[in-house]
Amino acid sequence: MTSAGHPDYAKAMALYRSSFPRHELREEASQERIMGHPQYHFDGVYDGDCWAGLILYWETEKFLYVEHFCIFPELRGRKYGQRALEKLDGKGKTIILEIDPPVEELSIRRKGFYERCGFMANPYAHVHPAYHRECEGHGLVVMSRPEKLTGKQYDDFAAYLRRVVMKDAFED
Repeated sequence: MTSAGHPDYAKAMALYRSSFPRHELREEASQERIMGHPQYHFDGVYDGDCWAGLILYWETEKFLYVEHFCIFPELRGRKYGQRALEKLDGKGKTIILEIDPPVEELSIRRKGFYERCGFMANPYAHVHPAYHRECEGHGLVVMSRPEKLTGKQYDDFAAYLRRVVMKDAFED
C-alpha cells in the first residue's frame, strides 16, 4: 500500500492498532505522511488470497528495518510470520527489528519466535524515540539477522531511526 486511499488501508490500520500498545503506534497523520516515502514499505502478508497480516519496514542500501510486524490473531501459529521474514531475506541485506525486553511470558515467547527465525539479540542499550509528544522513548532489544550488528552498524541504524524513520512522527 502506498497511500491511505488503498481499499484495504482501514482494515490494515485496525490490525495495526489492535496489535501494538498506543506508545508504539504512529499517529494517523504520521502514518499517512510516510506512506509515499521511497524507502518505506507498508506491505500485506498474504498466502494466496488469504490476507494474514502486515509487515511495515524501511529499506536502505545496507539494511532493512522492520518497524511493525503483525499477523491476524486467528492466523498465528501457521508460519505466516516466519515465511514473511524469509521473503525479506531475498533482498540480501541485514534485517533489523526491535522487541520489548523479554521479561514476561509474551515478550519471552516473542523473542523465542525471532530466534527460531534466525535473529540474534544485540548488546546495545537502545531507546526507541517516542511516537507521541506526551510519551517518552522506550527501551527495546535490537535483534538482527543473519548476524549481530557491529558497533558501526548499530550506530548507522540508530542514526537512521532518528533522522529518517522518526522525522515526521508527530502530527503538525
